[in-house]
Amino acid sequence: MNPTAPIPHGLPLDRDAGPFDPPRDITRLREARPVSPMVFPDGHEGWLVTGYDAVRKLMADTRFSSRQDIGIVHAAYETPGMPVPTEPSPQIPGLFIAMDPPDHTRLRRKLTGAFTVRRMKQLEEHIIDIAERQLDRMASLTPPVDLVKEFALPVPSLVICELLGVPCTDRETFQINSAQFLVRDQSLEEKMAAYGAMTTYLAELVTGKRAEPGDDLLSDLARDDDLGIEELVGIAFLLLLAGHETTANMLALGTFALLEHPGQLAKLRADSDLVPDAVEELMRYLSVADIFYRYATDGIELGGETIGKGSTVVVSLLAANRDPLRFDNPDTLDIHRKARGYLSFGHGVHQCLGQQLARIEMRAGFAGLLRRFPTLELAIPAGEVKLKTDMNIYGVHELPVTWTETAQR
Repeated sequence: MNPTAPIPHGLPLDRDAGPFDPPRDITRLREARPVSPMVFPDGHEGWLVTGYDAVRKLMADTRFSSRQDIGIVHAAYETPGMPVPTEPSPQIPGLFIAMDPPDHTRLRRKLTGAFTVRRMKQLEEHIIDIAERQLDRMASLTPPVDLVKEFALPVPSLVICELLGVPCTDRETFQINSAQFLVRDQSLEEKMAAYGAMTTYLAELVTGKRAEPGDDLLSDLARDDDLGIEELVGIAFLLLLAGHETTANMLALGTFALLEHPGQLAKLRADSDLVPDAVEELMRYLSVADIFYRYATDGIELGGETIGKGSTVVVSLLAANRDPLRFDNPDTLDIHRKARGYLSFGHGVHQCLGQQLARIEMRAGFAGLLRRFPTLELAIPAGEVKLKTDMNIYGVHELPVTWTETAQR
């Protein structure tokens, strides 16, 4: 690949450097030209941003819009969790991740009180209890077991169900539909069928909560007369999807990464106080929600390049988090690293609202898993682990693990 010429066929996505690393072509582009022109499969010219400084500046600049009603996603890899439009599409009510201020500000402000650090700390003991109960269940099984099915997916799903007031008995249904929604290579009809199934279910749920509110986040929102049912459904969809898919993938892929780095795993087992730093480092190192899109609403200078008005701009958070100009030895997993300033939770007005919740879930999950299963190991060769290269949030489809002994709770 000529790093000074436009990328000819869209995004390089092959994980040819290993299951935890950016594609080699992405790394070469970041080194040669961190703001690179690219040509999408339909011939549209846009940009790919991979350097840390440029990504951070872009995400803080509201002239780079998140609105899909003013831009078209021209690549085969869409914004994680969003439908693929073939032309500018109307905004979906309540889906504030695809909005700009002031619409974004109005909706996000209604949620900030629910996700404060203080409120999340109040939930911490309950989240730890949910993780421990799931570990109890896993310990009762005969190995090998699939860590995704038995632990990584249930824990954040149970937490977000309780937080939002979604019946836990409906967990399997929304997990199936949300997983289908995130499949990359599928028709728009297939994706929208999964989206429609979720929103139909959520419309019934929030309508019921507006009529008879309970003690949960969706009921709190349903009491707000400023929010219509369609907006409530959009917010619920976003919180439900983001509230379990990203953390579930981090728990599974993070465990895989630790098992493949036995020196780091041994240090973490020896000192549980390192778990918070390990979580931050795993977030930087893995960046499971990698690719995002923005649309330039003006001519903008970025990284020595001029981004033309109307251009589609693709952002790689994984590449930015592995930038050697920002992090020493960035391709090394180092749980002693103070990995502050990484961009996995985003930056600017769209920085992840639930990041404190995700941190608490991951700390509880990794600490409990490593304590309860001191001999945990892969049950298959690492090369046979099924990677989510077909999904818009990266991770593993399954992680078969085994153990020879368990520790007391």
